[in-house]
Amino acid sequence: MARVSSSDSNAPPKTGFGDSGSKKLERSGSENGVQLKKELGLLDGVAIIVGVIIGAGIFVSPKGVLDHSGSIGQAIIVWILSGILSMVGALCYAELGTMIPRSGGDYAYIGVAFGPLPAFLYLWVALLILVPTGNAITAITFAQYLLQPFWPTCDAPIEAVRIFAAIITCVLTVINCYNVKWVTRVTDIFTTTKIAALLLIVAYGVWHLMKGNTEYFQEPMKGSKTEPGYIALAFYSGLFSYSGWNYLNFVTEELRDPYKNLPRAICISMPVVTIVYVITNIAYFATLSSEEILSSDAVAVTFANKMMGFIAWVMPLFVACSTFGSLNGAIFASSRLFFVGARNGHLPAAISLININCLTPIPSLILMCILTLVLLFIRDVFVLIYYVSYVEALFTLISISGLLWMRRTHPNAKRPIRVNILVPLTYLLTCSFLVISSIYQSPAAVGIATLITMTGIPIYYITIHRPIPFLTKVSHNINMFCAKLFLCVPNQEKFD
Repeated sequence: MARVSSSDSNAPPKTGFGDSGSKKLERSGSENGVQLKKELGLLDGVAIIVGVIIGAGIFVSPKGVLDHSGSIGQAIIVWILSGILSMVGALCYAELGTMIPRSGGDYAYIGVAFGPLPAFLYLWVALLILVPTGNAITAITFAQYLLQPFWPTCDAPIEAVRIFAAIITCVLTVINCYNVKWVTRVTDIFTTTKIAALLLIVAYGVWHLMKGNTEYFQEPMKGSKTEPGYIALAFYSGLFSYSGWNYLNFVTEELRDPYKNLPRAICISMPVVTIVYVITNIAYFATLSSEEILSSDAVAVTFANKMMGFIAWVMPLFVACSTFGSLNGAIFASSRLFFVGARNGHLPAAISLININCLTPIPSLILMCILTLVLLFIRDVFVLIYYVSYVEALFTLISISGLLWMRRTHPNAKRPIRVNILVPLTYLLTCSFLVISSIYQSPAAVGIATLITMTGIPIYYITIHRPIPFLTKVSHNINMFCAKLFLCVPNQEKFD
């Protein structure tokens, strides 16, 4: 048990939101007070990446990729290139994650490369858009598929879907608060389930092709759309299904031997996901016509109804299991992002508190749960996907730019992994194309997302750069209340 010693509660904090309360942790041997435990091994890391990536996307996104590609052949090419691009990005993040072995992912890397303001803007937009939107959409998708058997001829009532999504979000938050081992067990179990579901689809597709049903592959490139805007939108749909490849970087401090296990987990999981995705899409295209795919809101369910006969009911269950595991992994990883941001003074210090019994960031998890619950009850939360895609691509672009910038500004920094310079350049150019195409194709959505991001600038100056005394006092009171309510103490490791 770490020792806690009193300090001057009247001493002014360094930042408005960075007030760490009236207690500080002493160093104990090689440990720095109460810290997050290193409980994640290589297989846990692989399960987190695969578990977060394979959510609802592969079961529904083939429609979007095909719609914007125009042909089956080009759609398959987009799926392959999206996987390769995600792998390239993941390798860049492997260098960043081993050079800067701190939790927080993009937030940590942007902060080291470009300073506190850009890092705060990422944190700000992640808090308002990226993380709660992704979690809310995943929870709603889970609820829709799990409730579908009870309303076989129509959609489940939206109120029932929202309530069930809220319940499962709260249940998973409690699991994450209680024990990290429970989280990894849930992730491992449901990762296995979703892989089994995809392999079942592949098996039926192979069986269908072996019977000589190749008519849908006669003219694979017919109708291809080559305009840059459509190509970008097709990649967005594909990359949406691959999103989550950087989530392990959010929990680096809880990964055993991160210098070895982070890159190994990436190099194992990304090829596996890409291969599974590509052969799954080939199975879809072998059994369903383009018209059937484009008219379906859930391609996997349409596939099951056509090919699997009386056991078709298992597919909605498999999709629900897939989204459940994905939501669990996302809650676990994203809560660490806000925990690290608060620890560095960019959010109220209460969010950086750790429960002394469970050694989990309970206030951060509860904040994430509350934000997700709020978005669950927005009339059309799916419209936020457009903002999420652009903002995520923009800040990934900034992170990769930071890798190249630090090659120049920190040439002697320890880099256990150093990728060839062509790797980040390739990703940088491709990501730039997607961001620029977004501006051309959807200027209104891009403008709104940019405006939301820019609102973080005045927030930064009034709460962090030159904090208002009233906000500092409020932050301190909230910090003390949460520390007592959740039996928490601060983690004192700082990020410079």
